[in-house]
Amino acid sequence: MTEAGNQDENQAGSEETWARFRTLLDDQNEWPASYTFKFIAPIEKLEELKAVFGQIPLKTRQSRKGNYASVTASVEMHSSDEVIALYEDAGRIEGVIAL
Repeated sequence: MTEAGNQDENQAGSEETWARFRTLLDDQNEWPASYTFKFIAPIEKLEELKAVFGQIPLKTRQSRKGNYASVTASVEMHSSDEVIALYEDAGRIEGVIAL
């Protein structure tokens, strides 16, 4: 299969994943709702991840060796689409893992 074909399949799979996640969020929450985001980020990408959340206060904790940080944010969200948009923005940062 061509590289473009793989990208199309990956994008379709990603769209299905986000659709399932959106359904779960909508089934389990009444919007607006407080939502807790958790990530692991390489220390050199921490500022980039913080920028995704703007002025929202974050709790961070460095790993023992100082190579990574755990990041937690509790945010008042108005829809599942807002939650997914933040995950997508954070997911564009190399090395960041959503928990």
